[in-house]
Amino acid sequence: MHLLQKKILDLAGHMNLGQFTLRGIGDLVGEKSAQKIKHHLSQLEKRGLIRIDHANRVIEKRQQGQVSGLLRNAKLIAIPILGSVNAGPATLFAEQNVEGYLKVSSTLLGGKTKGKLFALKIVGPSMNRSSVDNKQIEDGDFVIINSEAGNPKDGDIVLSVIDGMANIKRFHRDKQNEQIVLASDSSYDFPPIHIHETDDFIINGKVVQVIKKRTGSW
Repeated sequence: MHLLQKKILDLAGHMNLGQFTLRGIGDLVGEKSAQKIKHHLSQLEKRGLIRIDHANRVIEKRQQGQVSGLLRNAKLIAIPILGSVNAGPATLFAEQNVEGYLKVSSTLLGGKTKGKLFALKIVGPSMNRSSVDNKQIEDGDFVIINSEAGNPKDGDIVLSVIDGMANIKRFHRDKQNEQIVLASDSSYDFPPIHIHETDDFIINGKVVQVIKKRTGSW
């Protein structure tokens, strides 16, 4: 077996390489050529050593017909997409109609599969310095919301709905001034939103995971 194929196969045994671009996989195995990575992935697939699901961005290692590594007990979860949410000023409605389903491996959710989950697509850059599990929240990404996460704690990243408008912000409770502050974490200068506890707003859930938009090409 080619050395690069062995390295790729070893990595596929304990991580989902589908979350990386070809260049990203190359960085992991020390190969700069994306075309060589594509070739060796194809060869491994032809030999039945891995399975590549391009639609769901999953690369699985096969061993005696079974999926091995962390994906052995993984399953695809269909999470309803309820529209887009503005990560900047609260100017977009949170759509209540299901627009489709985001198919996500339970491995990517990191065990955060309990509770009522739904997905929203991020529009805007105002949370681009925030991260969940070391994944930044950037324009075009999907965030997974747990609407049954309970009362937010100070510093949680939450989905709030203010006068029917939805936004993703970091939650802070300012007891001294009897207000709630919804703050941005951004490379841009977005002012925080200040709300009194009696105002017309709800916390509709907590961000528990980020599903990154696809970058690069295969």
